[in-house]
Amino acid sequence: MKSLYFYLLFPVLAMIMACSAGNDFTLQKPASISSWPDTLPWWKANNLRLIQTNLPAYEATLDPNALLADLQQFSANTLMINAGGIMAFYPTELEFHYTNPFMQENMLGDVIRKCHDAGIRVMVRFDFSRAHESILKAHPDWFYISPDGNRIDNHGMYTVSINAPYEQDYIFRIVEEVIDKYPIDGLFINMFGYQTWDPYQGVYHGIDQNPHEKRRFSQWSGGMTLPLRENPNDPVYRKYVEFKKFTTEELLQRLHQLVKSRNEQIAICTYRDENVDIIRHETQTREHPYWPYNASDNVNHIENSYPGHVVSNASIQQISFQSRYNAVEPEEVVIRLYQNIANGSGLDISLMGDFQDYEDERNYGVIRKVYGFHKKYEPYFGRYTSPAEIAVIAPGYWPGGESMEEYRGIQKMLKEAHLQFDIIENSQIGKLKDKISSYRLIILPEIIHLEADAITSLTEACKGGTNLIGTNRSFSNHPDVLMDLFGAKVVDRDHDGAGNYLAPLNKTLFKRFREQAMLFWKYNLGLYEYPQADKVFLRVLSKGRPGPPEMIGGHEPTGYHAMGLKNHARSKAVMLPMNIGRLYYLQGYEQHKNILLDVIDFIFPEARNRIITNAHENVEVILQDYVLNIPDNLNKTEPDGAILHLVNLSGFSGNTYFNSIPMENLDFRIRLGFNPSAIYAMGGEKMIPFIHEDGHVQFILEKLNEFEGIIMER
Repeated sequence: MKSLYFYLLFPVLAMIMACSAGNDFTLQKPASISSWPDTLPWWKANNLRLIQTNLPAYEATLDPNALLADLQQFSANTLMINAGGIMAFYPTELEFHYTNPFMQENMLGDVIRKCHDAGIRVMVRFDFSRAHESILKAHPDWFYISPDGNRIDNHGMYTVSINAPYEQDYIFRIVEEVIDKYPIDGLFINMFGYQTWDPYQGVYHGIDQNPHEKRRFSQWSGGMTLPLRENPNDPVYRKYVEFKKFTTEELLQRLHQLVKSRNEQIAICTYRDENVDIIRHETQTREHPYWPYNASDNVNHIENSYPGHVVSNASIQQISFQSRYNAVEPEEVVIRLYQNIANGSGLDISLMGDFQDYEDERNYGVIRKVYGFHKKYEPYFGRYTSPAEIAVIAPGYWPGGESMEEYRGIQKMLKEAHLQFDIIENSQIGKLKDKISSYRLIILPEIIHLEADAITSLTEACKGGTNLIGTNRSFSNHPDVLMDLFGAKVVDRDHDGAGNYLAPLNKTLFKRFREQAMLFWKYNLGLYEYPQADKVFLRVLSKGRPGPPEMIGGHEPTGYHAMGLKNHARSKAVMLPMNIGRLYYLQGYEQHKNILLDVIDFIFPEARNRIITNAHENVEVILQDYVLNIPDNLNKTEPDGAILHLVNLSGFSGNTYFNSIPMENLDFRIRLGFNPSAIYAMGGEKMIPFIHEDGHVQFILEKLNEFEGIIMER
């Protein structure tokens, strides 16, 4: 059901089509690579259109001319291609750098030269996680050993140990050799860090017991013995977690120093943030239910958690490690790529091998279309500032398990309600104190543990006027903070709520439940007391008696409530000690989403007035302020306007991606800080009439296909 505000707009919007924007729109032309100052690191332009050819050994015979022609056809401006690590794709002179038996002596050099002549950057790929069995025979002490004394073997390639000489010395020789031989623009390191899982087989092998690991951990920890098991309750294991963080960061710092000492203009890219120029992430389709917002999640997360970095989120072409040559559906890939653009990154797609005689070419048309679209409108992408007043806290860089389900469910609720939000990783809260305090509402889904600086940041933000919502077990490891911020106390944080009901009795707050008195529950339903809260809501009813209709009953008040609210001087804090996000993510009943939306309306009603629209819930709506991404604006901070991105997810059925359903006559009323001089639809390639009054712009989009970008120019 649409809000009353929306229906009041119809008389006004009916007049819009007769209005004129009154100004022409001038399309800015993309800048060439040479237009940017030489002092600017090339990746800082944030205009990547990257394609990764993830080459199997036998495709080292590719034709550089054909590869270049394909890259140009796809409007790519950056290539990522294999160089070394597991095997050398070039004529290495290092004894313990295994050479690809199909290696063509001039292939890599020819590719780099031809790409550079055509204005295409080249990043080379390394994977130092494994080395050939011939190296194992020569130096067995360089390799991983499980607690059971086993190796991790992938068809003759064995996992190495991070603190053994191969990682501590030899990888630097490999990188240095490549830099000396070729004028590369960047390097990407795959699977950097400790390897205890075999991801290709899905098997966990345990903490590495290599002698070098044992020795260095003992020295670093002051004599501790390397643990055998991952037990968070073991203080030695917790010390080992710190050790892993220290050693991986130190290794990457040394690599950074080496690369930058040779050439400051070589970009370093991997799945970390320290000593990295480009943070890479991946959108894959591995788990169920499918997550149609995956690319938005990844890019939003990194853009707002790690300011100053460029993010490149790869759409992984393969379905699985066992099915690398079967691509995901084009209808899914197009969503991923448009979500990348909408959230402020460039484009990145990773496919197995060369383009020629490819086993699954269905996505070639998608790549040509979206990469060409990005090239045409390049100045309007990559220099964004989010106007969102809501932040969602992410439980880690690559979350999993119940915390991931809770986190994704909260996102899904907000996306479907067209509420704008930024994502901040929990580890970065303390580092982004000013940013945290700028939000009007912060939602913490299943954020159980927080570092001291993060707690300080959130506490000060709350005192300054930031409202808080915590869900499920959030803050449960910090009882004093839970009491101080929310006035709540845990009785049983792991109560199984199956069979319980919630009673949304207060219809002033729960306006979406006029026709419901009881809401079923499933999964976790924490039992909390609220001795210092100002109000409690959502009475918890006892479990019913399952059985024949004649025998059911129960559902009596338990004395517990599923919501506590504490008023602070300038804000409100709400605790919802239940798996509300997980329940919506897995089950999808709107009544559970409506609990959160009613709570947001109650404590931060202005949120729903940012964008009012009749667009379907499956239209992802992303609003960004932009600065034209051109060399002349390098030091400019004042926005040139705003862009409304619309990603049509209507073709997503839950487990299959179909073509999106075209939508017509989408009405928008957007709270905007300026009166636009013109509004232009990039996809439709035409001006949009509009009116501006009371700080809001109103217009009608006549048709939405799979994507639209609406430029609102100052």
